[in-house]
Amino acid sequence: MYTVTVTTDFVAQHFLTVPDPGPEGQVHSHHYELAVECEGPELNEYGYLLDIDDLTAAIDGIEERYRDELLNDLDDFSDLNPSVEQFARIVADRLAGDLNAPKVETLRVRIHEDEIAWAAYERAI
Repeated sequence: MYTVTVTTDFVAQHFLTVPDPGPEGQVHSHHYELAVECEGPELNEYGYLLDIDDLTAAIDGIEERYRDELLNDLDDFSDLNPSVEQFARIVADRLAGDLNAPKVETLRVRIHEDEIAWAAYERAI
């Protein structure tokens, strides 16, 4: 299985909407680190799983959409607690719709919200 990963980072804000969220219930920022992994069993005619520039452009679009935003205010998080788990799924679903990579079978999004905590979401393409 081949894997290609591209990473980026950005700052965004959120507040948790669960009962008794403690300090996380107040608006606060995270320096998110986003890693996107694409996997597939074979390469294309050029020896690529996918064009890294295309993946980078799709990730740049994700970064532009969420950078410096309050996640709670975005339609993507309507009626959702904006947890890092939800964020990883939302990003994966957006990227799956944007990628034109026929050799990629699996997309995995990992988002670190700080130095010790991260969540990931994996889906088929």
